[in-house]
Amino acid sequence: MKRDQMCDLSPFLKETESKKRKQFEEYFRDAPQWLMEACRVEKIKKDTLLVKEGEPADTIYYVINGVVEAADYRVYGVPFNYMRFDKLYAFGGMEFMTDEELYRTNLWTVTDCVVMKLPRAVFQRWMYSDIQAMKYEAKQICEYLLTEGRNNRLFLFMQGADRLALYLVDYYKKYHQDGFLEIPVGRQSLADETGLCLRSINRSVKKFYEEGLITKKGQKITISREQYEELRKIVEKKIDLS
Repeated sequence: MKRDQMCDLSPFLKETESKKRKQFEEYFRDAPQWLMEACRVEKIKKDTLLVKEGEPADTIYYVINGVVEAADYRVYGVPFNYMRFDKLYAFGGMEFMTDEELYRTNLWTVTDCVVMKLPRAVFQRWMYSDIQAMKYEAKQICEYLLTEGRNNRLFLFMQGADRLALYLVDYYKKYHQDGFLEIPVGRQSLADETGLCLRSINRSVKKFYEEGLITKKGQKITISREQYEELRKIVEKKIDLS
């Protein structure tokens, strides 16, 4: 589908930042018009449960603007936020590819989001009719699983401050702007996303602050390029980041 046609069907793309727009255009480059006409766009507020584990996986979600994260509550009801997404993914696509009828995770909006919804039946028709679309979706899923598996293996063998350092290094690489990063989440979120207890997070944050590895701006943490390089050195003593 040509770019002008895509924008006619999806006016919100005109207001989407260039990186995400390019991902969208690549993903739906050869999508048929009937597929795009079946899509619906919604604005979703921050801290909204977008997908609930165990409910029927009858809808595919694409987050066009904003950030979402997956959370697992199976261990004593304690949330473990194991993946944050800022790229374009077909949420619900993995359930389709594995013949799962129910969603296998909880998906929350971290920021206000613009979300495009597609019925699973329409998504299925597209996948079965276009081998390149099926291949692209499989590639997206494999990249996600490789990243998640790698992070889980790294976290398994790292404790306390080292684990937080790895998280901060990874977060900086993904979200810094012009060499500077401000982490918008609080310490409880850091605990949820690293699997550490709040006490360990507080102790590690205090240690990094006293060593000049992070800067505190109110309740938020900021990291400069120089601080990132020092945190990276700590992590590289434990693992190979190449």
